Amino acid sequence: MNASRETTRNVNGLVELITPPADSHLSNKDIAPTSVSERSWNRWHIASLWVGMSVCIPTYMLAASMISAGMNWWQSLLAILLGNLIVLLPMVLNAHAGTKYGIPFPVYVRASFGTTGAHIPSILRSLVACGWFGIQTWIGGMAIDTIIATLWPGWASIGGGATFMGYGLPQYLSFLFFWAINMYFVWAGTDSIKWMETVAAPFLILMGIVLLFWASGRVGGIGTILEKSDELIQRQEQLSTLDFLFTLFIPWLTAMVGFWATLALNIPDFTRYANSQEDQMSGQALGLLTTMPLFAFIGIAVTSATLILYGEAIWDPVKLLAKITSENNSPMIGILSMVVLLIATLSTNIAANVVSPANSISNLSPQKITFRTGGLIAGLIGIVIMPWLLLDMYLTWLISYSGLLGAVGGIIVCDYIFIRKMELNLNDLYDEAGEYHYDSGWNKSAIVALVAGVLVALTGKLHPSLGFLFNGAWFSAGLVSFALYWVLMRRSS
Repeated sequence: MNASRETTRNVNGLVELITPPADSHLSNKDIAPTSVSERSWNRWHIASLWVGMSVCIPTYMLAASMISAGMNWWQSLLAILLGNLIVLLPMVLNAHAGTKYGIPFPVYVRASFGTTGAHIPSILRSLVACGWFGIQTWIGGMAIDTIIATLWPGWASIGGGATFMGYGLPQYLSFLFFWAINMYFVWAGTDSIKWMETVAAPFLILMGIVLLFWASGRVGGIGTILEKSDELIQRQEQLSTLDFLFTLFIPWLTAMVGFWATLALNIPDFTRYANSQEDQMSGQALGLLTTMPLFAFIGIAVTSATLILYGEAIWDPVKLLAKITSENNSPMIGILSMVVLLIATLSTNIAANVVSPANSISNLSPQKITFRTGGLIAGLIGIVIMPWLLLDMYLTWLISYSGLLGAVGGIIVCDYIFIRKMELNLNDLYDEAGEYHYDSGWNKSAIVALVAGVLVALTGKLHPSLGFLFNGAWFSAGLVSFALYWVLMRRSS
């Protein structure tokens, strides 16, 4: 394909191709740019997307990990809010390209990494998403297991009590059933995801608030709950301000950034359907900066209430809801509660962990792999990766991959904002002979900067005095990759 620049047109700041690229090893109908008429998501659709992704069990339990490590409730919420504010900046910047040009993430990174080199950041991000997909699907499967056990007590005895890696046949069957539900939405396509997120968002917020009012009403108010929250802290020794900052707050801040570091990269997969830049920016800020801190606070408050009610801190909402069900001797309460958890998990999982790898895997061979096929492959990886084991490495998992993705983020933000001034040649992104072909499809400057950023972050594991480099992996890797890429591209221009 040797398309010229004249085959694009600009409509209210949104660029589209007059003649869509033909199917080739660089394009198919799923990764071709959306037309302006297809960009129908307004700010409420974008906000609903973020509500659906933020209201999930990992968000509910995130502050639990911070408090168990030694932070109090307001320090935990500060880390969550600050982390979201930090990651919102690259998210909005990368989203700009998706909205303006209608392109998904695997195509967007061709501008900085090259038409072939783009596979590296695309697949790296996809592998992380597959891991998260497995974790969320496992959590959803546990909710299904609880629902079935409530309706049918004999469910737990299936398999004769035999276990594999600590879990029995009922748990694995429930996991596979929830996996199949996720795959249905992959098969139904992007419109079904948009519908699900829009419908689920207000329902999930309402259920979270109801849970908060339940806890507050049972123990005598929010003030009583927050006073009790100090008993959740497990750290015994007193830390100086600097020790607290570098050994506790910054690592968890990095982990919080890492929570959405994946979406900060592939947000164009969604904003390629946005009406305007204003819609994508205001929608993201509205959905992310309010919902996640609120739901994390609900997790802290409800867990603090369980200390008063039951004499123990119950951080796992699945276990808590099962206990409430038993306490009230009402299976319907338990079933309704678990359905809410399933919707929360499903809405997060599909949007955050399936769309990106589906597009990235499709990008490997557009003529042979569609979005549907890519999503199914991602789903299979989510099983093979054994997510029940990843749950035991939660913090290490977040910090480690956030550093890697921080390096990718530094490069693509530098390229789009500072090198190209937010101007791309849309035709050449799909042209194997275009300006983004670089050297046989590889931009060596991006590869060098990526490796350098990752190595700097890993240097933090060599000696305790350098630990801040790994503890702040997203920042150290991102800054190094950003600066080195800028220098290398300026020299080559």
